[in-house]
Amino acid sequence: MSIEITEHEPGGDLDDFVQVAYEIYRTDPAWVAPLQMEVRERLSPSKNPFFEHAECALFTARKDGNLVGRISAQIDHEHLRAHGDNAGFFGFFDTIDDQEVADALLATAEEWLASRGMSVMRGPFSLSINEEPGLLVEGFDSPPVLMCPHHRSYQGALAEGAGLAKVQDLFGWMYKVEPPPPRAEKAWQTINSMPEVRFRPIRPRALKREIGEILDIFNDAWQDNWGFVPSTDAEARKMAKDLALIMDKRLSFFVEVDGQAVAMCVCLPNLNEAIRDFDGKLNPVTISKLLWRLKARGLKSARLMLLGIRKNFRGSRRYAPLSTALYAEIARRGIKAGYEWAELGWTLEDNRLISAGIKAMRAHVYKVYRLYEKAISV
Repeated sequence: MSIEITEHEPGGDLDDFVQVAYEIYRTDPAWVAPLQMEVRERLSPSKNPFFEHAECALFTARKDGNLVGRISAQIDHEHLRAHGDNAGFFGFFDTIDDQEVADALLATAEEWLASRGMSVMRGPFSLSINEEPGLLVEGFDSPPVLMCPHHRSYQGALAEGAGLAKVQDLFGWMYKVEPPPPRAEKAWQTINSMPEVRFRPIRPRALKREIGEILDIFNDAWQDNWGFVPSTDAEARKMAKDLALIMDKRLSFFVEVDGQAVAMCVCLPNLNEAIRDFDGKLNPVTISKLLWRLKARGLKSARLMLLGIRKNFRGSRRYAPLSTALYAEIARRGIKAGYEWAELGWTLEDNRLISAGIKAMRAHVYKVYRLYEKAISV
C-alpha cells in the first residue's frame, strides 16, 4: 500500500503527530516520553515565540493505515538573517525502520522548503538550534536528559539512505560529579583569591531580570560558533518563565568582576529522571509525584545547558584560569547538592578548546547527536 502523508497545522490538531513517538519508541527501554503538554506548547504559535520569526509545517505518514513516521519543515528567518545561507530546516524526524517511509517524509519536507525558495535542507532541528538539535547516532542505551533528542539506532542510516550527509556532530559528555582534579582546583583557588571576583547565584525569583544578562553573555560568548542564532527578546522571556519552574539555584551562577557579570553557568536538574514513568502525561497523581521527586527526594542527575565567558575576558591573561574554575565551581556545587552525574553539552565536535577543558574534568563523550544536510533539488 502507498504511503499517505498528512499535513498538520502548528497549534491545531496534533494528536497524530504526538502519537507517532509512542508508535516508534514504545518498545525502546531507553526512551523517556516527553511531556505531551510541553510538546504541544512548543508546536503552538501562540505559546512558542519561535513562530514569531519562523514558518513551519508538520507532517505524519501512514502505511497500511498505521502511523509510521513524522517530520517538521521550518524556515527560521532569524537564522537566515544571521547566516544568509538560504537553508531551511527539518526536525521531529521519527520513523519505523523503513527506507520508503523515511524517503517520503524527507521528500515532503524538501518540497515544502523548495516551494519557499530554500536551496539547502538541514537538520534535524526540533525546532531550532536553541531547542533540540541533532539526530542521536551514538549512545542509544541510556535515556535522554532534559531537552536532548533520542532516536532509534536505525534512524541515521535512513537519513543517509535518503541522500543526507553529515555536516556537524554535537557531543554529549558524561560527567561523574566528584571533587575537581588538582589543576581545576588550583584554577578555582586562583580565581577566588582575586578580590574583584565573585561567584553569585542566579536568582530564580528574579529571572525576568537575570535572563537578559544570561543571554547577553551567551550571545557574546557563542556568536562565532557554527550555526549560532541569538535568542529574541520574546524567546528570552519564555526561557525565563520555563527555567523558573525547575531551576535549582544551587547549580546556576554568574561570575562577576568588579560587579559586572562576565561569565555564567546554567545547570538544571534532569527533569527526565523525574518523569520517566509518566508516559508523557500530567495529571493530579503525576504532578504530586513530580513535586515530591523534585522538592523532597531530589534528583541525582543534571544537565549543564549554558556556559559562557565574555570574549574580552577569555583573552585576558589575568583571567586565563576562569574557564577551568567554572567547571570546578560546578563540581563543588553538584557535590554539595547531592547530584551524582550530569550531561555536559551539547558541544561542537570541532570546538577543541572546550573539549580539552571538559576532558580535563574527567568527562567522556557518551552521546553523539548528528546534523545532516543536502542540496534541495529544484
